[in-house]
Amino acid sequence: MMSSHGEMSLNKIGPAANEETDKNNINQSDADHPSSSGFCGHFLSFFSFLLILLTFPVSVWGCMKIVQEYERAVIFRLGRLLGGAKGPGLFWINPCVDTFRKVDLRTVSFDIPPQEVLTKDSVTILVDAVVYYRIFNPTVSITKVENANQATQMLAQTTLRNMLGTKSLADILKDREEMSEQMEAVLYAASKNWGIKVERVELKDVKLPPSLQRAMAAEAEATREARAKVIAAEGEMNASRALKEAANVMSESPSALQLRYMQTLTEIASEKNSTVVFPVPVDLISHFMRR
Repeated sequence: MMSSHGEMSLNKIGPAANEETDKNNINQSDADHPSSSGFCGHFLSFFSFLLILLTFPVSVWGCMKIVQEYERAVIFRLGRLLGGAKGPGLFWINPCVDTFRKVDLRTVSFDIPPQEVLTKDSVTILVDAVVYYRIFNPTVSITKVENANQATQMLAQTTLRNMLGTKSLADILKDREEMSEQMEAVLYAASKNWGIKVERVELKDVKLPPSLQRAMAAEAEATREARAKVIAAEGEMNASRALKEAANVMSESPSALQLRYMQTLTEIASEKNSTVVFPVPVDLISHFMRR
């Protein structure tokens, strides 16, 4: 039973299992630190407790602290970490020897400023993005990095530049979703040691240089003109074939040509009032000449 349970625990994969492993490792590393503060620390703690008792109940207002549902408090006693994060709700501190810092656990978003990137095919572009992240371990985000938010923003900027530098312009314009997923994985692998989970990365806009925009517009216009000329030529060819077939039919009956001529005159007269010169058919003149 023990071996099977161990195998099942080893089979846990995915981001949730990685995050749980990271928390266990962090908690284990925190537990390895000695919690003794020495004689001076014990003396100051005893003196502070005595001061709180002497000033009771006024001192209660300085000892009682409240954090919201989405916040946690990391407490330090004489500069040393005191257990894990506290909250949400009510907790107590010793105002003489304890300090604490609040950490917001909600998802935070920030815009990456437009980065000028040289692509793999030597095209200079401006790319900006947005990153969504949250803090999943408040203790580590305070103790392992000076400013977790600023560090994540700087890491996102450098990661965006490095990743886009290995892609061509066509790949950047075509595979935005794939690049966002790759960037998210890279950012999480680097920021999980700071207690930060990068949840989503989105490329907002890719700005091309004006000269490249004009060149691409000229290329697209030339392509459309070439396609229009091909379509017009195909139409002329089909029309000529139809006219040839009509001429062959009319050649079998000369009167059909006269009827078509009369129909054309009727169409012209119906559009505008105009004078129409109607020539006498040559066949009629030749008939009178013979008589």
